[in-house]
Amino acid sequence: MSANLSAQNAYKQNSVSTASPGELTLMLYNGCLKFLHLAKIATKEKKIQEKNTNIQKAQAIIHELMVTLNMDYAISKNMLALYEYMNQRLMEANMQDDVAIVEEVEGLVTEFRDTWKEVIRINRQQQFGQGSSEQV
Repeated sequence: MSANLSAQNAYKQNSVSTASPGELTLMLYNGCLKFLHLAKIATKEKKIQEKNTNIQKAQAIIHELMVTLNMDYAISKNMLALYEYMNQRLMEANMQDDVAIVEEVEGLVTEFRDTWKEVIRINRQQQFGQGSSEQV
């Protein structure tokens, strides 16, 4: 079992160290969605500490997404406002034990993630030609 975990950790480390900036952003969105999902489960099961931990992990990822924005682009200001909104809503969800708020944020993160996947796909097509419709 230990060798299997070691191999998984090595694979994850390699994935992160060889990923493009776009792929790293996609990993952040996916990680955020994972923690939001775990927070929903913990909230429903009244596991307060677990809920708190997972919401805080999701907030840390959203914060990382905020600090990596290139503010030279107008869209970044809009994204920053949405990220701030999501973090505020997660604070409310954490204090109120409200699954509906977590689901609201989960929906927003899913939209960002899906849009980002499409951006990566389009960039790959432009970079490698129209024949490459490789999945992200």
